[in-house]
Amino acid sequence: MGAAYFYHLTQRPLEVVLPQLLERARGAGWRVLVRGGNEVRLDQIDIALWTYGEASFLPHGRAGGPHDDAQPILIAPPGDLPEGIACLMSVDGADVSAEEVERLDRVCILFDGTDHGALEKARSQWRALTKAGASAQYWSEETGKWEKKAEA
Repeated sequence: MGAAYFYHLTQRPLEVVLPQLLERARGAGWRVLVRGGNEVRLDQIDIALWTYGEASFLPHGRAGGPHDDAQPILIAPPGDLPEGIACLMSVDGADVSAEEVERLDRVCILFDGTDHGALEKARSQWRALTKAGASAQYWSEETGKWEKKAEA
């Protein structure tokens, strides 16, 4: 049984936080799906993962290629959850189901705390997932470091 971790981004942008979380997920041995809202944003994430650090490398690919099953990190629009995924990272309000939270080791929902629409979407996701019985944690970086603020 997994859990949904909500990450409220207030100090750093997604392009900084996402690679750090992906490194941790890969360190746990998880195969990760990054689910985003639109193709332009997914292209930006793809580029950010190639260029975020000179000393680091996060092997990844865009969904729809011939080697999707071999990608340790797969970047995809909303849709089905490929086999072998252990961790789902949702960005830009991409939907996550309670069944996905139950099935996976971890679901991370990253949202921009400076965007009112993103904040409302995250609140809606929290209510829907916890109402369906999913475990959830809310993490905030408002003090400059990650702190768990709520758990359900």
